[in-house]
Amino acid sequence: MQRLGLRHHCALGALAGALAFAPAAAQAQDPATDDQAPDLVDAADVDDGNVIIVTAQGRAQALADVPVAVSAVSGELLEKSGVADIRDLNQVAPSLLVSSTGNEANGSARIRGIGTVGDNPGLESSVAVFVDGVYRSRSGNALSELGPIDRVEILRGPQGTLGGRNSSAGLINIYTAPPEFEFSGYGAFTYGNYDAIKIEGGVNAPLGETVAARIDGVYFKRDGFYTDVTNNTDVNDRDRYLIRAQALFEPTEDISFRLVGDYSKKDEACCAATFVQPEFAPLARVSPGLDPFTRPNGGPALTSTSNPIIPILLGLGQDPRALSQSTFNRNIYPTAGRSYAGETEDYGISGELNWSFGNVTLTSITGYREYSNNQASDTDYTTVDILYRAPGPDAGAREFKTFTQEFRLNGTAFDDRLDWLIGAYYANEKLETRDNLRFGTQYGTFANCRIALAINPALANPSATNCFGANIAAIDGTLGPPAFGPATPLIIAGINNLAQIRDLGGTGDVYNQTSENFAVFTHNIIHLTDTVDLTLGLRYTNETKDFDATFGNDNVFCPQNRALLSGLLTSPLAPLAGGLIALSCQGNSTAELNGVSVSDTRDEDEFTGTAILSWKPDPDWLVYGSYSRGYKAGGFNLDRSALSNPLFLDVTNLNTANLQFDEETVDAFEVGVKYSSRKFGFSLAAFRQEFSNFQLNTFNGSVFLVQNVNGCGSDLNGADRDASATTGSCAVDDVVPGVVAQGFEFETSLSPIRDLTMTMGITYSDTSYENDLIGNDTGAPLDPALRLLPGDNLSNAPEWVGTASLSWTPPIGDSGLSGLFFINARATDDFNTGSDLLFGKEQDAYVIVNGRIGITGPDRRWGVELWANNLFDEDYTQVAFNTPFVAPQQTYSAFLAEPRTYGVTVRAGF
Repeated sequence: MQRLGLRHHCALGALAGALAFAPAAAQAQDPATDDQAPDLVDAADVDDGNVIIVTAQGRAQALADVPVAVSAVSGELLEKSGVADIRDLNQVAPSLLVSSTGNEANGSARIRGIGTVGDNPGLESSVAVFVDGVYRSRSGNALSELGPIDRVEILRGPQGTLGGRNSSAGLINIYTAPPEFEFSGYGAFTYGNYDAIKIEGGVNAPLGETVAARIDGVYFKRDGFYTDVTNNTDVNDRDRYLIRAQALFEPTEDISFRLVGDYSKKDEACCAATFVQPEFAPLARVSPGLDPFTRPNGGPALTSTSNPIIPILLGLGQDPRALSQSTFNRNIYPTAGRSYAGETEDYGISGELNWSFGNVTLTSITGYREYSNNQASDTDYTTVDILYRAPGPDAGAREFKTFTQEFRLNGTAFDDRLDWLIGAYYANEKLETRDNLRFGTQYGTFANCRIALAINPALANPSATNCFGANIAAIDGTLGPPAFGPATPLIIAGINNLAQIRDLGGTGDVYNQTSENFAVFTHNIIHLTDTVDLTLGLRYTNETKDFDATFGNDNVFCPQNRALLSGLLTSPLAPLAGGLIALSCQGNSTAELNGVSVSDTRDEDEFTGTAILSWKPDPDWLVYGSYSRGYKAGGFNLDRSALSNPLFLDVTNLNTANLQFDEETVDAFEVGVKYSSRKFGFSLAAFRQEFSNFQLNTFNGSVFLVQNVNGCGSDLNGADRDASATTGSCAVDDVVPGVVAQGFEFETSLSPIRDLTMTMGITYSDTSYENDLIGNDTGAPLDPALRLLPGDNLSNAPEWVGTASLSWTPPIGDSGLSGLFFINARATDDFNTGSDLLFGKEQDAYVIVNGRIGITGPDRRWGVELWANNLFDEDYTQVAFNTPFVAPQQTYSAFLAEPRTYGVTVRAGF
């Protein structure tokens, strides 16, 4: 993709405009609340209100003294920004991007352009999410109401030596508001457009001198952003609630124990999509030769009748309005009777013990969580009934049961010359996924129409069950010689078999994966002098995954066509015979697998670590340089389509090695400088991260591909950019990292007066694939579906992102009242949202502005606020993807981001 064009400069210009009126926020000014905070504030020698206390190094430290790239956002700023889940953090952290796709459980977080891509829960998150120190199994598990938040810390780059789960790109630490030894309560009511109603409330109470407790609740209901015209309903609605109860026990000054239990549930219809049109993505046009890997040169829209598959869709009943309306017209036209209904349940309990023994502190964090989600879908997103998941407990379902235990000991030694930390971590995660994905009632006819287009488009007759009808006489020998010689009867029989695939497929595939992660780690800060520190960290991780799957399927026509046509795969009719078998057996959906079980296991050992040299030439300044090595576990592709090419599936000899993908590693280098004074502070970091065995999950229009991506040190002469799956290999000793992220981050804050805070963040990250790409580290060729990747930026990885905000809370005379004026903005450069980087999936640069104004009573006992998110109703997409099966030239659909929302919030507290 061409970078730094006009749209880029317009985006930065818009950000500059926002800064002129509302300089921006990537960090928050939040008074220290930790037990150690007073000493830290004194040591920082700055205004108390400008000190942010974080635990990014496993110890309470002033943010300005931490030699790592970390953003800290206070609960107050999050409230003003309207943050409800981790996706809303995009607005306050320029290096972070959180998005969701066909199911909110698949939400993905990216830092510096790196994140886990796709809908497969077998891939762990590149960006780990912790809530109150407890690991959430996947980033999408945190896409729910968070309730009152104390602060959020976003650590950038590989993590692991400080405890918890290791991650290759970064982590998000969310700290909920804890109990306090003071009786208090609050409530808030919000009403907004789309009939949004949100009710929040909580009570905090001391239960004696050593115990305090609090309970918080959130209920949120809202109409959907899409109108399902076919079924007269709405989609992408909100109907969810959260309850969180906590107790804090402090029997002595040295012992603190916090117990947290929470339960949340969502009953929502998600996630609809619309066709991508050229008015939004100018390259969403028919390519020369109908080849989606060839850049379009003008030409008609992919959804026009110039694309041969479009007349087929129309002939099968596709509502034409879906093909001609704007990308951002939120009317959808799915199949009658199909649903996007889903249910999510998430609950858990955790306990954190902190016990000080002189200059040594023991920390123990124990957690158990269960998470379940199912989501029905009209999976082809068209009016034609091609592919669907029926509502119910098996609809693309996933269930996690996760137990975690972490122990840390930290203290000082050698007259405080050494701050040491050692620890151990254990996680047991049981994952079960279930799927009932089936071919729709019109699939056989639709698939045969694709065969007809391949033979002779004039023969296609969508009104006929086999899409040929009387036109079959042109090829079966009735009106001339048989079109395929002696093999003609076999081809005709294959066509008629394919036509009978109607409402067949998955009857209940079940995948189980048990993961055990054990790690020991240490993180030590050596004070070489009064101003120079050397930090050394090391982690050993052992990861074991046991996998098994049992398949259920009633597609009997796949094995019939395989038996009928496999003999032709070595003849000149191989393309046609192969097409008939592939369409009959898409995704290895075959009755041959019915009742078949497979199992496998994998075991990994990995050392990771960090080294940081930091210098404080002055109490206000910090300069540092670091190296880190990170790791993300390998695993299993929980998708039967990866078992084998459907042309050659042999159920008597299934190779589960085809389901495996290798662990991802990263070498990261960073230099930075931080400055903090009474009224002003900034941080600047430059980074380079090199990823080997990068885990990529992409949808090619038929199935999901999971492949490790590496680079080759030698020139492949374009062999990685052709359509062959056999060209472009590399010698094992010449394999190099395949993905590199490099750039800089700048964050600054200014508080010229007590009631005014301005902050800004800018991230430049060139996160791209190397020029010569291969598959795994054996040197295997890159999958040809990924041949646009070499030398280009990763999907959802804009080069430039800026955030900005202004918060002003002036007193109103001597009345005790205060005003509120808050505005923030996020400007994002253009990028491609498709993991295969196909033309037509581009997202132009855009700016999102949120705002809030209000009035607050004395001591914040009440408040009234008017707010708006996406104030200027900017249209943009989260992800564009290949519309399933809609080819020969693939059309694209998109999951749209939220439109403008606005409303009023009334608060009260005591």
